[in-house]
Amino acid sequence: MYSYILPQWLFLFYFYCFLGWCVESTHVSIRQKPPHWVNRGFMRGPFLPLYGSGAIMMLVVSAPFQHNLFLTYVAGCIGATVLEYITGVTMEALFKVRYWDYSNQPFNFQGHICLGTTLAWGGLTILMTRVIHRPIESLLYMIPQGFLSFLVFVLTVIIAADFALSFRAALDIRDILIAMEKVKEEMEHMQKRLDVIMAVWEEESKQRRSVAEARLEELAENMEENLQRIRERIQIRPGEYLENAEKEAQEIRDRLMHVRYRLSELKTVRDRWKRSMILGNPTMRGSKKLHDHLEELRDAVREKINKANVGKEE
Repeated sequence: MYSYILPQWLFLFYFYCFLGWCVESTHVSIRQKPPHWVNRGFMRGPFLPLYGSGAIMMLVVSAPFQHNLFLTYVAGCIGATVLEYITGVTMEALFKVRYWDYSNQPFNFQGHICLGTTLAWGGLTILMTRVIHRPIESLLYMIPQGFLSFLVFVLTVIIAADFALSFRAALDIRDILIAMEKVKEEMEHMQKRLDVIMAVWEEESKQRRSVAEARLEELAENMEENLQRIRERIQIRPGEYLENAEKEAQEIRDRLMHVRYRLSELKTVRDRWKRSMILGNPTMRGSKKLHDHLEELRDAVREKINKANVGKEE
C-alpha cells in the first residue's frame, strides 16, 4: 500500500497531469495534417486532470494486488474505465460536448468507453505501477517536505485559477452552441412561415383573378355598355388578409435579418481562452444535434485565426 501524506498525493497528481499533457499533446500534434503543435486538453496550462486522476486511481486500485500481475491488470481495466465513463458523462452533461468519442470504435458503450481502450488501461496500469511510478516515487522522497508543501501550494493556486477560467470558458462555449441551435430553429420556423404566406398569397391572388374574370365575362354579355365601369369596380386588390400577410411577411423578413446577424455574432469568438479550448481539442464533438454547430464554430475560429495570420504576414 502507498502511504503518502496529502502534499505528496497532490504533487503526484500534478506531476502526472503534466506528464499526460506532454504525451497527449505530442501525440495529437503529430497526427495533425500537416503536423503542428496543439495545446491539448480542457485547461490552457500544461495539465490534463484526467491523466492525473487516472494515475492516482491506478495506484489506489492496484495497491492491494501489487504482487499479482493479473489482478493488477484487471483492477486497472475496471478502475480506469469507470473513471473515464463517469468523467465523459459528467462533462457532456455540463458542457454539451464530448472531449473524446469512441462511437466509431467496435464494442463501445455510448461513445464514452470502448473495449480496446479498456484493455489498454489495464496494460498502462501495469506499466504505471511496475515501471513509471517507481523512479517518480524515489524523486518524491528526495524532495524536502517544506519545499514540497510550498511547491504544491503554488501549483494548487495556479491550477485552480486555470481550471476556473477553463470551466467558465467551457460553459460559455456550451451557451454559444445552445444559442446557435435556437437561432437556427427560429430561422427555419420563419422561413417556413414565409413559404406558407407566399403560397397562400399566390393562391389567393390566383383565385381572385379567376373569379373576377368569370364575373366580368358574365356581366359583359348582359351589359356591354357598362363593361368599362365594371372593370374599374372589380379591379383586383389585396384583401384584408393579404394586407395582414404582407405586413407579417415584412416583419418576418426584418426578424430574419436580425437573427442572421445574431448567428454571425455567435460565431465571432473573441475570447482567446475559448478559441484555444476549441482548437486545442480537435477530437471534441458536440452532443447530438449540437455537433454541426460546434463544427461551424470551429471553422469560424480557424478562419478568423487564419485571416489574422495573413494580416500579420502582409
